[in-house]
Amino acid sequence: MTHPRIQPAIDQVSQVILGKDRQIRLALACLLARGHLLIEDLPGVGKTTLAHVLAKTLGLDFQRIQFTSDLLPADILGVSVYDRDSASFKFHPGPVFTRMILADEINRATPKAQSALLEAMEEHQVTVEGETRLLPEPFFVIATQNPAHQVGTFPLPESQLDRFLMRIELGYPDTQAERALLQGKDRRELLAGLQPALSPQQLEALQQAASAVFVSDALLDYIQALLAYTRHTPRYLSGLSPRAALALLHAAQAWALIEGRDAVLPEDVQAVLPAVAGHRLHGSGEFSGDAGPALIAHLRAAVPIPGDGGPGDVRLGAASGKRTGKTAVARHVVSAATLAARTGRRAGHAHPAPHLRAAHAVRADLRADAGGDAAGLDQLRQ
Repeated sequence: MTHPRIQPAIDQVSQVILGKDRQIRLALACLLARGHLLIEDLPGVGKTTLAHVLAKTLGLDFQRIQFTSDLLPADILGVSVYDRDSASFKFHPGPVFTRMILADEINRATPKAQSALLEAMEEHQVTVEGETRLLPEPFFVIATQNPAHQVGTFPLPESQLDRFLMRIELGYPDTQAERALLQGKDRRELLAGLQPALSPQQLEALQQAASAVFVSDALLDYIQALLAYTRHTPRYLSGLSPRAALALLHAAQAWALIEGRDAVLPEDVQAVLPAVAGHRLHGSGEFSGDAGPALIAHLRAAVPIPGDGGPGDVRLGAASGKRTGKTAVARHVVSAATLAARTGRRAGHAHPAPHLRAAHAVRADLRADAGGDAAGLDQLRQ
């Protein structure tokens, strides 16, 4: 059951962006988690329209920046202009000084222009001519980009990609949604008639509620199992960073809030994992050609949801706040670390010892939690 305050916002966005309920929920989860959103897809599928309708629905001030190859950082941040009357320079703020920015076709600008957003996205402030200026709160960047193979694009550096909490794709609409689009009103007319479904104050309250959604220790173990597998398996060029771990946790909390729950379930982590990790993981060696979906599918299969075949001890742990299910989740931490160590030896890595130490550390933690329960430890050794 969707959260009663969020359902009207979803309904309103769905009137304009047809047949994309999951993408709309992911976009709202990203904003509730205080993150920035990257929408990557072909031209004409509704990327810019989604950003417009989100700003209208959330009642936020909105500025659109069209990124082009001749865009300069001053066009984004602002510039000081000499005022003859006062015989001094006056700063004229750029479009970044608003609550929501649409960075349209961000990968059509040069890296120099793209980098102008880095400080704003991470620290919610900008430094111009030696002076730091705070940005209004809440502050969101929704960026759209065209596929990298298209003419006139500059790929975003990984440091900037990592600033986006999520990356989503809209894709083509299904037949029924496309028919409704063809028979319905022009999207610009619909946008003009929209009223805010949430106020900025209500949005901030929902953000605070999302950060207060309960996360059990067992659920954190599951997230760490996912992280450990990406870091210790040669399939990935590099593992998920601590920033990615926080993004995954906060996005899962926001998703649980949207679904009307006060505790995070493993399914919430699985729901946001492709959007959070897809643009952060890259294949290595023979898997270098794998795209995000294939890498995420492998990660899901390698570290499955604990308790799937049983009564769901992790879910009970999430609901009760107890450490129920820690053994079930930690089994995957142990197996992920051990598997990675073995894989590292097969791949010719000289030092698998850190992976084994990670496995031993988890076993020691389990021993302390279980009070030295021999049966439980024997089960882990198998």
